[in-house]
Amino acid sequence: MARWQINLIVLWLGNFLAMSGMTMIVPFLPLYIQEMGVTDPHAVSMWAGTIFAGNFITAFIFQPIWGGLADRYGRKVMLLRSGFGMAIVMILMGFATAPLHLLLLRVLNGVISGFIPAAVALMSANTPRERTGFAMGTLQSGQVAGTILGPLIGGLLAEWIGFRPIFYITGSLLLVASLLAWLLVKESFTPAKTAASGHKPSIFAGFKELSRIPQLPAIYSVTFVIQFSMLSSMPLMPLFVQELHHSAELLAFFAGLVGSITGFSNMVASPLLGRLSDRVGPVRVLMVALVGAGLAFIPQALVTNIWQLFAVRFLLGMFMGGLLPSVQTLIRLYTPNGMESRSYSFNASFLSLGNMLGPVVGGAVSGYIGIRGIFIGAAILLLANALWVYKSLYGKSRGDRGSAESASPQ
Repeated sequence: MARWQINLIVLWLGNFLAMSGMTMIVPFLPLYIQEMGVTDPHAVSMWAGTIFAGNFITAFIFQPIWGGLADRYGRKVMLLRSGFGMAIVMILMGFATAPLHLLLLRVLNGVISGFIPAAVALMSANTPRERTGFAMGTLQSGQVAGTILGPLIGGLLAEWIGFRPIFYITGSLLLVASLLAWLLVKESFTPAKTAASGHKPSIFAGFKELSRIPQLPAIYSVTFVIQFSMLSSMPLMPLFVQELHHSAELLAFFAGLVGSITGFSNMVASPLLGRLSDRVGPVRVLMVALVGAGLAFIPQALVTNIWQLFAVRFLLGMFMGGLLPSVQTLIRLYTPNGMESRSYSFNASFLSLGNMLGPVVGGAVSGYIGIRGIFIGAAILLLANALWVYKSLYGKSRGDRGSAESASPQ
């Protein structure tokens, strides 16, 4: 087995555990807060929303900082820093006795996060160029699997063993994944060579330098719009399922299945579309995926029963499998050598921004246009995004580094 394949297996496991750890608390977070003594429903909702968002807010700020250090000292050391740090924080969450303790730990988790961007940067820099799309797609499937199974596992474990042991188990598993990365992941990185290249600017100077490459700001904006569009309807999905199902029986199960079925098709499609992007170019795959995802949102506004919603959400997940892996492949194509981690970290910040603003804006405008209107708005945003990709990326030359469209195997 080639070294890059071993790296991919270990980092897939790490990405899965990192994402499942971040999402595992979703089903029982309000109940955990109630267990701490908060009984007012409004206060529970406020604490739950603030605690969940705390991780993304600090991650948005600190991702570029860790990315700069990764380019200077190596991606593996940043990956291990984040993995071991999040494992410790996760275990400490099980000892929280007040919502404020949990909020501070979630904020700290966002500060030290960066496992996934470091894993992406390490894989992109240590994978044969002709296999980059496949590697990015497979790595993405690990994140999606964690997103799907995290809430499901968290809900089941909460019923079986209670809330606090879940944090101990998750932290311990993340610790094991970090140990495996320490022992098995190998990185081709020479600090002296990177330092000699002169790429050691500050965060703002680094972003300014990357912004001179016109395709990169375009890619970052694509990432933001993707996440904003996808998450704008998420807080309202259980209510929409309730409207379609017309019964309290199995309501929670169906509400969870709507998200899981999308994630499952995404997980299946990501490696396949990643392999396709190695053959035809990531820009083509990204454009088709954006158009397909945009069109898949339109029938969601027209469904009349829960089974139609399941079918359309499954189709949406298939197209979603080609979005972020193509973006990650394009970032590697356009980013100068020695700045990969910073570039991926800035992209992660834009992703976190979409994660934060999508649900907030969707919830705010839902009172005026309803969730069906939000589906149409998401479709318009994604189709406009496809047009933006066509105008800003399609067929653009990369000078002596080639074009994105010529990124197929030689």
